Amino acid sequence: MRNNEKSNFLYIKNIFESISNEYDFMNDLMTFKNHSKWKEEIVEIAIDSSPKKVLDIATGTGDIAIKLSKIKGSIIEAVDVSENMLKIAHNKIEKLNIRNINFKICEAENLVFEDNHFDIISIGYGVRNFTNLEKGLSESFRVLKKNGKLLILETSIPENPIFKLLYTLITNIYVPVIAFIFSRKTKAYLYLLNSTKKFPPRRKFLEILKKTGFKKVETRKKLYGASTIYIASKK
Repeated sequence: MRNNEKSNFLYIKNIFESISNEYDFMNDLMTFKNHSKWKEEIVEIAIDSSPKKVLDIATGTGDIAIKLSKIKGSIIEAVDVSENMLKIAHNKIEKLNIRNINFKICEAENLVFEDNHFDIISIGYGVRNFTNLEKGLSESFRVLKKNGKLLILETSIPENPIFKLLYTLITNIYVPVIAFIFSRKTKAYLYLLNSTKKFPPRRKFLEILKKTGFKKVETRKKLYGASTIYIASKK
């Protein structure tokens, strides 16, 4: 890892360590609780493949991993760089008595799994925080089996001018205000908002996915394009 990448990695890691306790609550506020049903859709897509081996990258507090664990006969590997996030995720599965999830501290750009191992890989609101986007996606491609699917849920900026204006008002006014009221870690949430603005637009991101090896990619816009589900197949 180069010095600038290492610096960015540590900065991002520290942000998520600092907001781990309020992360779920703030996600509900920022997405008006829509994130939960979009994560359910990720699981519905995964179920169609009847996966046995599943990887959830940037698992955070484990929301998607927990939903995926309901797939009969599946083993879920869930990774994140934040130890505090994983502690919360582990506490959740202990309370729910879930036994088919394994949590690991691991970077998306340096996955500790063998080639062609997973049937499904999911990433919920994590790719925009990769230190090296192309390397992270290439690693996902490497550990995914042939005909496996990479399922990504990520924020995006609406293309329609009216919805884009509403999105801008919400992100520039609503989110900073609720961050100040409920968290007081405004700088951390401003970083997350800026990472959304810097993330490649949908068409550019599709090009990057194809560049890293994914030949077939389907997209599903959510909340008029405020979030997008990407379904990328390894052929």
